[in-house]
Parts: sequence; C-alpha cells; structure tokens
Amino acid sequence: MPNFLPIVSAVALLLLLIQLPAFAILLSRLLKGPRRTPPLAPQKPTLDILGSVSVVVPTLNEAERISPLLAGLSRQSYELREVIVVDSNSKDGTRELVQAAQKLDPRFRVITDDPLPTGWVGRPWALHSGWEQTSNSSTWFLGMDADTQPHPGLIASLVHTAIAQEYDLISLSPQFILKYPGECWLQPALLMTLLYRFDPAGITTDQPERVMANGQCFLCRRAVLEAVGGYTSSRSSFCDDVTLARHIAASGFKVGFMDGAKVLKVRMYEGAVETWNEWGRSIDLKDASNRAQTWGDIWLLASVQGLPILILPLFLANGTLFGRGASLSSYIQNNLIENYSITLLLLLNLLLIVIRFGMLFAIAPSYDRSQAKGNWLFWLSPLADPLAVLRIILSALQKPKKWRGRSYES
Repeated sequence: MPNFLPIVSAVALLLLLIQLPAFAILLSRLLKGPRRTPPLAPQKPTLDILGSVSVVVPTLNEAERISPLLAGLSRQSYELREVIVVDSNSKDGTRELVQAAQKLDPRFRVITDDPLPTGWVGRPWALHSGWEQTSNSSTWFLGMDADTQPHPGLIASLVHTAIAQEYDLISLSPQFILKYPGECWLQPALLMTLLYRFDPAGITTDQPERVMANGQCFLCRRAVLEAVGGYTSSRSSFCDDVTLARHIAASGFKVGFMDGAKVLKVRMYEGAVETWNEWGRSIDLKDASNRAQTWGDIWLLASVQGLPILILPLFLANGTLFGRGASLSSYIQNNLIENYSITLLLLLNLLLIVIRFGMLFAIAPSYDRSQAKGNWLFWLSPLADPLAVLRIILSALQKPKKWRGRSYES
C-alpha cells in the first residue's frame, strides 16, 4: 500500500511551525498568573470616600433581570452618591421598576436619553448621556450593566483598590451564573478565548493595545472621563468598554482589570443560542483593535485552543493510513527518530489539552453553577473550543446589524 508517512510528517512539521510560536506566547502569559493581584473582596467604606461615586446604568427592556442590580446597589453604603438609570424608551416596565426603587432609595433616578445620533451605538450613547448628568461633586464614575448583581461592599472595594494602587480606571471580571446545559458547555469555551488572548486578571500591562476591560463594572475617575471626552472615542464600538479603556491607557492613565468574582455576579444570556448570538457579536474585540491584532489573536486561538482537540484524536485514531488495524502511535514507536515531527506534534497538543483542562479548574470559581441543569457539561467545555474559535472568526468577518433590540446599518 502507498506510504503516506512522508506526507503526514510534512503536515505535522507545518502544524508545528504554526503552533509553537503561539504556544510560547500563551505560556508567557500563563506564567504571569502567580504575580497577579488577588481577587477583590468586599470592603467597608471610610469617610474619605463619602458620596464619591455616581453609578450609571444603561437600559433597554431589562425588566426581567434588573431587579437584582437595583437591590444590590441599594445595599451599597454612603460611598454611593447617586444611581442614574438611562432608559432608552423601554416598553416592558423597566422604568417603572426603577421608579419603585426610587421610592425606597432616593439615590435612584431614571432619565431617558435623546434619540440615538448618527454614528453612535446605543450602549455608549446611554452611558455618555448618563455621565453628563452625574454630579460634579462625585470623584468616580461607575458604569454597570442591568444584568449584574453586586454584593454589599463592591463599590467601597473598587474605590479603595483604585486609590491604594493609583488606578484611574478599574474594571472587574465577574462570577458568571449558569442555568442551562448548553451554556454550561459553550460559555466557558468562549470565555477561554479571552483568557488565552490577554494577561490574567490582576496583571497590569504597559501596552495600551493589550488592555482588557469589562463594562459590566467599569470604575473611572470622573476627571479622566472629562479629559478624554466621555464615551466619544468609543461611540461606534460594539465593545465600547475595551475601546474606551485602551483609549484612556493610551492617553497616559493607569488602567487595571481585576478578578471580581467575590464581589460581583452576572447573568448575561439565557441559554447557548443567545450566548452564541449576543456575546459572539463582540467577543472578537475587532472594534478595539486593528486588523493585524484581530487576526493575530485569531491565529493564536486557532493554534492553541481550536486545533488541539481536533489534532490529537486524529493522529491517535486507528485507520488504514498506516496499515489496517494500526495506529499512528504504534507506528511512531517503531520509527521514532524518523518521525520526530509527528511525535513532537502529538506531545505539544497533548500538553495543550492538559493546560486547557488545568485552566478549566482555575476558572471554576468564576462560575456559579448552583442553579444549573446539566452543570457537569462545564467539565466538557474544552470540546466546544473549536466552535468558540469559529465564532470569533465569524464575528471578525462582519459588523453587527442588531444589538440589544436596536438595528444598525451595515
């Protein structure tokens, strides 16, 4: 029968040339993990931060999930001066829920943003409108999303950390609430695309283009926002949080991204389909990156996250390529020196899979699976990695036409 081994060896060598540089980059990032700042813990306020924070929440038909946010903000102490909910003409009773909260806590108020100007995306426009309404007496602006659930002591912890470490902007990664089987399997794979592309939360980078941020909990000095013109630099971005954070970092201010799993929960999307559609539209971060960076990140993800789960089974499978009933692994054992490229490829991808499952254990505290059906699928999420990488590629190829109930021109 034909000897296909030279062809397979050549393919293995090509894959090694693609994967090895990406593996080196990934390893350099993971090795920073032991130096990262520990996760934020709830703190009590002190008199020096009295009334120093204005919170702005953009909403559009959020009645089904905003109540935990309103309750959580009410439990914040005197460091919170005001909560401005910027509602974009919701039709589901969102405004009425905020007005009911206002009767119990006068720090709440709801406003309606002006019609969306040309060139603006709805979320940054609402946040910009809210920022313009915040009190001049507040030192800090805190943008939060309607799907977040803040613990008591969140805001005090954010402000104390920012002051102690001299940050001008801090955002947090939350603890994600999972409920349904499909999202238990898919969501961690999508999250891993972020963890592989950027330094661990709690590591401050001096490269503005590598800054990571999360608009679900986005604390910034009010004076810094004034200096950069509010959200104008991210007005057309579908990942306005990262776009604005990188602009602020490039302007010379100190930006941090930290682990907030102990102080903040979030229920982002309902099920795997909504997770795929909604989060998948922006997780590529193309609006905050140039094309070279976007596709460089895709190369890295394909190399170290998407390919291993496909390569290893393929090269270990039995088949007729190396003789009936023979496997590549047994063939290599008899030809180890001649087939070094295949052997190295197998070892590299086995190591990448081990790292991937190790990362899964590392991010387990970032998930609340207490209400999840089929939560065991979380541990099989590495099998969804090729799909997650595919979603990043698909998103990078097109501009969103719909976002949170609004339609945008292509």
